[in-house]
Amino acid sequence: MSKDSPNLLFAIHEKFAGMATLFRERVCQDCNWSTPTFYRKMRAKEGARLNADKNKLSSYLSSAESKRVVEIMDEVYNSFWKDATKIRNKHQL
Repeated sequence: MSKDSPNLLFAIHEKFAGMATLFRERVCQDCNWSTPTFYRKMRAKEGARLNADKNKLSSYLSSAESKRVVEIMDEVYNSFWKDATKIRNKHQL
């Protein structure tokens, strides 16, 4: 939570919004993509179709890109969870 913001609701909303931005920035940096490339890959018309076994999403990402994107997701989520725990502990009623 920002030390400058006494507004709990705003601080929590800011954390959620920042998580998406951080994820995008990290993926772009690690995969050497521009922001337009990130959105183009994310919105690929066939990019989120179920494959033949109906349990896995197909993707236009390489195996290495897919692996790294999932690792970044975990890193961003874990960082968010640590911050959320601090907020929760500070504001327990």
